Amino acid sequence: MEQIQRSNWKFNMILLGMVLLLIVSIIYSITLGSADISMKDVYQILFAKITGNNDLLEGFEKGWIDIVWLIRLPRILLAVFAGIALSLSGAVMQAIVNNPLADPYILGISSGASLGATLAILLGVGISFGPNYVGISAFIGALSVSFLVLLFGSSSSRADVSRLLLVGIALSSLCSAISSIIVFAANNRNGMMTLNFWLLGSLSAANWQIVKILAPIVIVISIFFCFQSRILNLMLVGDEAAVTLGQENHIYRIVYIILAAILIGFIVYACGIIGFVGLVVPHIARLLVGVNHKRMIPITILFGGLFLLWADILSRMIIKGVEIPIGVIVSIVGAPFFLYLVIQNSGERRQ
Repeated sequence: MEQIQRSNWKFNMILLGMVLLLIVSIIYSITLGSADISMKDVYQILFAKITGNNDLLEGFEKGWIDIVWLIRLPRILLAVFAGIALSLSGAVMQAIVNNPLADPYILGISSGASLGATLAILLGVGISFGPNYVGISAFIGALSVSFLVLLFGSSSSRADVSRLLLVGIALSSLCSAISSIIVFAANNRNGMMTLNFWLLGSLSAANWQIVKILAPIVIVISIFFCFQSRILNLMLVGDEAAVTLGQENHIYRIVYIILAAILIGFIVYACGIIGFVGLVVPHIARLLVGVNHKRMIPITILFGGLFLLWADILSRMIIKGVEIPIGVIVSIVGAPFFLYLVIQNSGERRQ
């Protein structure tokens, strides 16, 4: 009993600490930027905009107001929601395939998105979608591959894990091959530079329109998965063991893959492909609160937003006046961590 109380107290303290740290990080990050705007002025502009009291904006240059309200705040919110979506998708995918080395892109979603972006940037496919045609094409590519994986990876209405993974690998290779052919055939140097920057991930396109689309989707799906801990836990014990406990995982696996694909598709649409977040963050959450998804999912959500927000802060601070693609910063952290997980996993298997 005392151990349970201690465990609950630890979880509550970590949860509260994450919430406070996220709030402080948002407040701090909104004061950062190349424009020399004081902290007091930044908060006054935000307060005026949130409350609708335009009298408080008298004396401010319109450029300052636009920088704070139209550039900095949407970017910060996009970083938080993208971090949440990537981390949550990673945690769900790891449960679905029962593999701690899985990430949101394990079923070929990133390759589908890359193909969509390649078609849009180098061949102009989807240009009729408007100014966001690259993101929309990537979104369609990501979802298309996800549904093909479900179509060919399910047999007799059952989503077999091994088959899903094999189909995902095959489709990923096919999409990568087609993308490579297009790159060589197009011979478009400017398009190549744009494509490379987009594939590395960036929050520079953040605006209120994107945030308003992304925020409700991420919030609703996050709340949904917070109430799915029992089923996610049963996926970890395997399908046969779950059946003996009266639980069929297959239909839930399909639903979860669709929801994760929707999250990833929208993130790809908003800020390109950002790897490793969905791999690293769930593992850190497990180290903090254990494998029970009832505790792990909320911590994953909060830490995911915090992780990508600080990655964005670093991407703007490391080289003054230059924005490093956020995917580069995340990879610097994620790649060594991935190697550590592989080595640790190999050691556990030998034992």
